[in-house]
Amino acid sequence: MLFDLDGVVRHFDPENVTRIERAHELEPGSIEAIAFAPHRLEQVTTGRISRREWVERIGVELGNDEAAEAWGSQPFHVNEEVLDLVDELRASGIRTAILTNGTDTISAEVESMNIDSHFEALFNSAEIGWTKPDVRAFQHVLGAMQLAPQEVFFTDDSESKLVGAEKLGMPTHHFKGVAGLREALRAVGALHTARSDA
Repeated sequence: MLFDLDGVVRHFDPENVTRIERAHELEPGSIEAIAFAPHRLEQVTTGRISRREWVERIGVELGNDEAAEAWGSQPFHVNEEVLDLVDELRASGIRTAILTNGTDTISAEVESMNIDSHFEALFNSAEIGWTKPDVRAFQHVLGAMQLAPQEVFFTDDSESKLVGAEKLGMPTHHFKGVAGLREALRAVGALHTARSDA
């Protein structure tokens, strides 16, 4: 079972970005428009620049280093329901891993939240050099885990990121919540226990 990280296992408060922009009198959406510009995002998620450099460049383009630093140090929280499901899958003998389009600090962030103890492996695009939905990112996971595509079920909160996995023949699920993921896993026989999703 292969999980995306952000938007599935951990979450950021979107209102926090709004608060930062208001506090610094910035146009709504201006920080993430710069941060997630395709060329800049590709650089940091393929490891060509560090997260530190990414935040610094955002500050320069924004014209506000303080706002960029605040954005770059936002708090996040773990989806405990997802971790419960992960533990349930592992208890039934299913291997679990994460594949994220991340930066060079992902390993430390995951360790700080104790997320790593729930997964056999963490695959980070900044380390492997390819981002989802590039099929090479998924091929890297399959090679490392020594599994065939049909043996790996992948879930991501971004539907566009599923495409690469589907091209290889991996079963996928567009994550919108734990209840829906449980249903999808039951449908493929990966989850056998009838458990309340309330």
